[in-house]
Amino acid sequence: MFYKETIPFFSVIITTFNRAILIQRAINSLIAQIENDWEAIIVDDGSTDNTNTYAYDLCLRDKRFTYFYQTNQGTGKARNSGISLASGAYITFLDSDDEFLPDHLNTRKNILSKNEEIDLLWGGAEIIGYPYVPDINNPKAKIHLNECVIGGTFFIKREKIKEIGGFPPIKFGDDTKFFQFAIDKGFKIYKTNINTYRYFTNGDDSLCKKYFEK
Repeated sequence: MFYKETIPFFSVIITTFNRAILIQRAINSLIAQIENDWEAIIVDDGSTDNTNTYAYDLCLRDKRFTYFYQTNQGTGKARNSGISLASGAYITFLDSDDEFLPDHLNTRKNILSKNEEIDLLWGGAEIIGYPYVPDINNPKAKIHLNECVIGGTFFIKREKIKEIGGFPPIKFGDDTKFFQFAIDKGFKIYKTNINTYRYFTNGDDSLCKKYFEK
């Protein structure tokens, strides 16, 4: 008799670069999820600290985790590497300096299970730190994060990502560009206001902070 291997409901892609200590907060928040039907793919975008030591040990202890190393190529390409390894019905993201509240995956599964027509679910972020970021359309201006799409909150049908081809390889705003591609492709998009994704902007290596300092 042949058994069909089941696929996880979620593939959680965690991209990281030189955050061996900080990523542990993100990982712990994932392990603490009420919902357990997930796999996680850590994409190390060329770290030179001991991220690999932590990740290898984690993968040995918890088979839900996979670790992939690549030379430094930026967030967009790192996310695409994770997507190529993902097997879940829905792909989502957890930035290595952010965290999930315990019911994050559970609340999203409830929404997606009851609304199977949704191609892309997003929204529901609690902002920790300075709430303004560069406006992708005018980098000299600031825009409140409540007016932005935050890629970490995305939940996307895996097969639909193939229609777009993944995230663009740009240094800033790859999630905004991806979102626009999804609109252009006619994706069925739904926003939730259940704030269970904690988005930190106050870290020393926050991408938003680095962008402002240029």
